[in-house]
Amino acid sequence: MPIEIVVTAWADPVVDTLGHDPRSWYAETFWLPTLGPTSLLLLRHLADRFDRSPDGCELVVSDTAAALGLGTGTGENAPLMRSLGRLVQFDLACRAAETKLAVRRYLPPVNRRHVRRLPVALQARHEEWVNQSLDTSALDLARRRARRVAFTLYELGDDLDAVERALHTAGFPAPLCRDAAVWAHRRHRDALAALAADAAS
Repeated sequence: MPIEIVVTAWADPVVDTLGHDPRSWYAETFWLPTLGPTSLLLLRHLADRFDRSPDGCELVVSDTAAALGLGTGTGENAPLMRSLGRLVQFDLACRAAETKLAVRRYLPPVNRRHVRRLPVALQARHEEWVNQSLDTSALDLARRRARRVAFTLYELGDDLDAVERALHTAGFPAPLCRDAAVWAHRRHRDALAALAADAAS
């Protein structure tokens, strides 16, 4: 009987808002040498599957491996299974059960530890990308995005410190994290106060 793995999208409000599509330039340039070609190819395949089936899909391991040019092996040392394990290792997937996996639809920025392992030329390109993202127009965009994410996290029940930490983990500059967390806290508080006033009137 063919081995099947149920794959669902890993919901993460921060990364889903700020992350990079596995088929993007960023993924091709910085995640490819970090993760390896087979695992990135698998992420791209899954991104296509999620586009067609947002609620998730069932992967027949042998069929998926063959479709990606990875043979038809289904053992734990087969290329496809090793790639799935690599996604878990890099926090791009998590196992819900032996045959259930949640996979990120969007990729976070490569963390500093892995950036330092890139070739020197790619480290320089990544630094250039970071600097460009912090120019005036990009900073305004980042501020708006950070505030939007922060407000969503408050709606999910996080507190101010947790929101700030989540934004920092997502790669926002520290001053933006605090600004967005405080802004969202005030907006959320004001919205609750308005609801309470309406209910009392």
